[in-house]
Amino acid sequence: MEIHSAYNLKRMEDHTQQQSALRAPALPVFPTTEMAGSREVEVSTEIEWKVWQALRECYDPEIPVNIVDLGLIYAMWVEEELPGEANVFIRMTLTAPGCGMGPMIAADVKRRVSQVPHVRNVLVELVFDPIWNTGLMSDAAKLMLNIG
Repeated sequence: MEIHSAYNLKRMEDHTQQQSALRAPALPVFPTTEMAGSREVEVSTEIEWKVWQALRECYDPEIPVNIVDLGLIYAMWVEEELPGEANVFIRMTLTAPGCGMGPMIAADVKRRVSQVPHVRNVLVELVFDPIWNTGLMSDAAKLMLNIG
């Protein structure tokens, strides 16, 4: 039988908070920039930054690299006419036009971005022009996938 004293519970709580802080990236000063594959994008607000972080949690199930580093996100913008009720628009592609995982990836994008605080609506548009190529990937993604 394990008995938790108030001291031990406080230590466990502190440890949990420290672990959460290690996982969550620090909030930057805005405006800032983020890498979206091989290109740099300007991020003007906290909500935009949080959307990019949510997108980094989305993966093509066949590739062990997130869709941002793969360069699949062509555009992302946020319209916030009413404070706390943001509309997020995402234009993205797939690694191949015939990818059967497309609807699943788009649904995951919508689900994860919808969980960002103050996001009211998410519209994901799949496009195939321009066609995706490995030149759109971040250097880190190329290294992970052993692409020169």
